[in-house]
Amino acid sequence: MTETPTSPSDDLDDESIEGGPLLDHDPTVAARGLLVGIALLMAGNGLQGSLLGVRTESEGFSLTATGIVMACYFAGFLFGSRSAERLLVQVGHIRVFAALASSASAAVLLHSIFISPFSWGLMRFVTGTCMAGLYVVAESWLNDMATNATRGRLLSAYMVATMGGLTAGQFLLEVADPEGFELFVLSSILVSASLLPVTLSASSTPPAAVPEPLPFRELARNVPTGVISAFWVGTAAGVLMGLGAVYAVAADIPDSRLPTFLAAPLVGSVVLQYPIGWLSDRISRRTVMWWVALSASAVALALALTPAGSWFAICLMFLLGGTVFPLYSLTIAYTADWLPISQLTAASASLVRVNGIGAVCGPLLVAPLMSVGSPAMFFWAMAATHGVLVGYISWRVLFRDALPADRQRAFVAYPARASAVAANLIGRRRGTPYGDSLD
Repeated sequence: MTETPTSPSDDLDDESIEGGPLLDHDPTVAARGLLVGIALLMAGNGLQGSLLGVRTESEGFSLTATGIVMACYFAGFLFGSRSAERLLVQVGHIRVFAALASSASAAVLLHSIFISPFSWGLMRFVTGTCMAGLYVVAESWLNDMATNATRGRLLSAYMVATMGGLTAGQFLLEVADPEGFELFVLSSILVSASLLPVTLSASSTPPAAVPEPLPFRELARNVPTGVISAFWVGTAAGVLMGLGAVYAVAADIPDSRLPTFLAAPLVGSVVLQYPIGWLSDRISRRTVMWWVALSASAVALALALTPAGSWFAICLMFLLGGTVFPLYSLTIAYTADWLPISQLTAASASLVRVNGIGAVCGPLLVAPLMSVGSPAMFFWAMAATHGVLVGYISWRVLFRDALPADRQRAFVAYPARASAVAANLIGRRRGTPYGDSLD
């Protein structure tokens, strides 16, 4: 892997770059400012997403229009990942982070001024673009700070900061009346506040790495299960993250339980990632993917038949998030098992795009179904998407042997949405190039 140095004007100071005090300490300490900034950013983003889901109902948006608005976020995420990588080389990490966070903060406020499906869809696209770029910046910094001994710890802290921030954002719905403008202002403040710990404590400007190219056709030929799984996992996650608040309002879940209902799957994703990952390191990862997808489908079916807003439904939402979100981590890890280390970043970039396409399709397809049928179509659709994945993996099992467990790389838990840059945290931990078999 070759490296392109950044502009000298992007350096903070000689001490911070040439083995300054921040770099001499534990990387988790050096990354603390970045992680705090990410947590604030995700809290603002989580609050905004849920607030918009609640407000689309009171503003009289149709479910189809709401689905388009929510899908625009994931479309922006697709666009932003690649654009951010080019900007990093041109102007550097700190400036890119500051520009994107400021733009995302302004976009939040514009939601409270211009209220229409078109303007909200446009602003959600801008927000998705900015968030994708911010993920790229954060993960580049984490890669640069990490050593072989601390990469897993740093990515775990990153995931906790990301998912913890999103979870906190759900409970901020109770701070003010969703019908007013105060929650938009609060979301904007949190996004803007993320700039402070990042710009004041960033230790250095990491180089921009140029990964070995991997044509998508080659990836699809070598690891078809990874590509197919990335799409369907993205579809389910897009529905869960994009339409969760919309379902909650349409199903008349009491306001007192709404934040808990929305936060439950995020908590489940953090709690169950590691047991699932631990298991996938010890037996066939494809087998674990099959069981997790089957469990997600069964939990979604149970939720479709459970009274909305009940405490039992909230427990099931915990299990749903604990199966839906880890599937993306399993997909990345499974793909990594079959490829040389040098191709992991390029492969992850392709999977991010495929996953993003699925996330765009999910709200676009499910929101009209909820309008024509009932809010329960939210869960029926997720049961169906995971059912398709179960069927595909079952078909692959009939024709291809699984990779032996002792040849699998270590599982690494990913946040709900991560950029391709995070793949380096897998590639440098352990593993030898395989790349000589089809999955």
